[in-house]
Amino acid sequence: MFVPFKSLDCTVFLEDVPILVQVTEVERFTYTRVLNPNLYTIELSHGTFTWKIKRRFKHFQTLHQELLKFKALLKIPLPSRIPNIFLVTCPTGQFIFISFLKSEGFIQKKSGGNTFPVCYWCGSNSVCYRWSKRWLVVKDSFVLYMRPEDGQVGTVILYDKGFHIKIGTQETGVRHGVTIENLCRALTIKCSTYRQARWWGHSIDDFAQRFGQDFLRENRHGSFAPVRENTTAQWFVNAAGYFDAIADALEGAKEEIFITAWWLSPEIFLKRPVVDGNTWRLDHVLKRKAQGVKICVLLYKEVEVILGLNSEYTKKTLMGLHSNIMVIRHPDHVPSTALLWAHHEKSVVIDQSLAFLGGIDLAYGRWDDYQHRLTDVGSVRRSPQPSPALSPSLTREQGENSVSLTLPISKPHTASSEEKSRRSSEFSNCLLRLLMYFQSLHSFQHADRTLNESYSQNIFFCFRVLFFFCIADTSSLRSHISSTELCGETRFWHGKDYCNFILKDWVKLNKPFDDFIDRYKTPRMPWHDIGVAVHGKAARDIARHFIQRWNFTKLVKKRSGATGYPCLMPKSLSAPSELPEMRGKHTQANVQVLRSVCQWSIGTKVHEESIHLAYISAIQNSKHFIYIENQFFISCADKTIHNSIGDALTERILRAYRCGRMVYVVMPLLPGFEGDISSGGGQAIKAIMYFNYRTMCRGDYSIIERLKCVNCWINYISFCGLRTHADLDGRLVTELIYVHSKLMIVDDCTVIIGSANINDRSMLGKRDSEMAVVVEDSVFQDSLMDGEIYQAGRFAWSLRVECFRLVLGLIGDYSVDISDPISDRFYKEIWMVTAARNASVYDKVFRCLPTDAVQNYKILREYMSRSCMATEDPIQACAELRKVRGFLVQFPFYFLSEENLFPSLNSKEGIMPMELWT
Repeated sequence: MFVPFKSLDCTVFLEDVPILVQVTEVERFTYTRVLNPNLYTIELSHGTFTWKIKRRFKHFQTLHQELLKFKALLKIPLPSRIPNIFLVTCPTGQFIFISFLKSEGFIQKKSGGNTFPVCYWCGSNSVCYRWSKRWLVVKDSFVLYMRPEDGQVGTVILYDKGFHIKIGTQETGVRHGVTIENLCRALTIKCSTYRQARWWGHSIDDFAQRFGQDFLRENRHGSFAPVRENTTAQWFVNAAGYFDAIADALEGAKEEIFITAWWLSPEIFLKRPVVDGNTWRLDHVLKRKAQGVKICVLLYKEVEVILGLNSEYTKKTLMGLHSNIMVIRHPDHVPSTALLWAHHEKSVVIDQSLAFLGGIDLAYGRWDDYQHRLTDVGSVRRSPQPSPALSPSLTREQGENSVSLTLPISKPHTASSEEKSRRSSEFSNCLLRLLMYFQSLHSFQHADRTLNESYSQNIFFCFRVLFFFCIADTSSLRSHISSTELCGETRFWHGKDYCNFILKDWVKLNKPFDDFIDRYKTPRMPWHDIGVAVHGKAARDIARHFIQRWNFTKLVKKRSGATGYPCLMPKSLSAPSELPEMRGKHTQANVQVLRSVCQWSIGTKVHEESIHLAYISAIQNSKHFIYIENQFFISCADKTIHNSIGDALTERILRAYRCGRMVYVVMPLLPGFEGDISSGGGQAIKAIMYFNYRTMCRGDYSIIERLKCVNCWINYISFCGLRTHADLDGRLVTELIYVHSKLMIVDDCTVIIGSANINDRSMLGKRDSEMAVVVEDSVFQDSLMDGEIYQAGRFAWSLRVECFRLVLGLIGDYSVDISDPISDRFYKEIWMVTAARNASVYDKVFRCLPTDAVQNYKILREYMSRSCMATEDPIQACAELRKVRGFLVQFPFYFLSEENLFPSLNSKEGIMPMELWT
């Protein structure tokens, strides 16, 4: 943090540490400096810091005069006689203070230099500009300037592969000028002499070359960041563990928190079930931390008529919590050219030392665990999780050995017939809690004789509660929630968090705890996703990306309130970072941060598509298998599609299919847009289905069409989705599990996790902004590959096994060997058989969609007109459903195959640009 130069809080030098001064070189310029020819190079040492300055004889004369003046001032009893102030307020400070960091000092700065015009009158920086006195600071990974009078940082210029220095009138257009330029902006400074300009230029360039090589050189995949070795990394399957880890990390933040989001819901709970009141609600956590931590949030500003994310409500809610919470939305769609594109990245950075990213937004509907529940109508007490501060209104003070039992109480009345079907399960839950309560009281009562007197009273109270459940309206157990507070509920999904977005999109997000679908009639849609946490330098790189976005967005929104926000600065890569204690499965690996960015999203003149290039490289270099989970699968390049991930997969299979190479693809059975698929689906659903099927199996460019030259292509590539079922209020129901992951695992050694979908929007770099990491294992363990001993990476292997066990229903079941992903026994007898059997059972029991049995709309109408086994014969349906194991189902290649799924031109989706869907 910078402070004004004349501030009393400005401490320039270390206490009780001398400054050693030595003249190391004298240069004579007799032709240009007849009266003052000598130029002295002075080396100064202060503790562990050493720096050099150049001064002429006249500067020593000025210093001598100022010292005499200061000596005289010391004899006058003024309140400002503080030694440290002398070094700053008088020219002596300017005489010696060029920096511990090689280059630092006063400069004259020219306005402008952005990649977009800043003059509203003429639109040209070359005509309208001004010169301002600023203090220039050169650090190990960036250059900044600041206003001396108040210490406010004006601009931070990050080192990147376009960073370079121009010197002289011809190159800069300014007499004695120096231009510092990177891919995002240019800073021109004016010096008094050419020698001074040359010294500034060479000093900055020399310092950048010595300390900034990580960002100046061309990194692998064209990324802005290099590979970071020995990085601590941890994966998360589904949001339960991911949210839990983020909650702990936020609670441990000491300096700053950076959050990027496509969508953010302030009222979501990070730890569930909710037994600590609002303690772990996101807005409450941020408000608690904002007391001493700076919190910066970057939100995607949606086109409101298309997306109902209500980011304006999110911004107002967060900024209303505390002045230390700063929120910027971007882009402004008018006059921006980014009308079709989005900031799709999702990340949380803590103190620039720990970073979380992946496909999981801190938003409604995302929290899920390995069970992928369809229902949430009960209210079961669980053991409370550790919390920093329980709300006094939710608990009451009790003795050391007492046990709390909190139940809703309402006046008894006669239950309706609909409620009786739910009473038995709630009754049993209550009875179980009462039994646990009796056991705890029994264990305490003979440990302390003073409890004997209250023991009978407690029993009487419990039987009164039991009687209440026998006669009372069980709906009193449902949510007792106001629009702003939530107290005592132990459901997993509250209000808008309980959702089925294909059935109905979110509405009225400003009323977070109001249900918008009937949870007693409609199952929720489970959410399957992947996240990752990285530490150290990789986390610094993710923070650097955030800082670049923040500073750019702050600049382009100069007419809004964002101009009052501070510029952010990266921490030094050499600075020590205190790593929080990691819980769960983590390991050391080599990590590289990847991204998709361009001019509209981050201000760079050269777009970056390092995620796309990393996918292609990993696929081309694969030797055994590839496992992909992704929300979309739109690829195979032609005149419409430009990313080549599908082409790389096809070529890899054709090149080595005889050696048993396998490709696994898991994706959603239906795109995540609102629409009734039973009547053909909404236009948006059909548009994405069109391009997904075009990539997989329909048309000359599709993967399967190009693999037909291979004997039995199904032995080499598998496309699957996820589905589950449950009992909802006495009815059997089923729903697809929405696969939102952005994951690829290659050969149990390489993993790519991020926010990027397999489509042009995410991969090309010129459209949506995205973030990802490629994790390459450096710690290995014995495994199997095609029946032979294989050294598998610990990070990749453990994540692949977790994903396989989850989708195959093998969590906790180690009787089935899944260590060899390309053996015929696993692929054919476990993976393919499980997927085929599950899909067959679901079709038989529920007649669910999508299905291969429906090829056109006529068959669809007939198919949906018949009742299913789950309705006609629930007992037989339950017997059939016992055959289901896990969630894996085969993807239906022939669903509506006889229809043209591309939106018709008379629909609003049909007249949209093709790039919107791809």
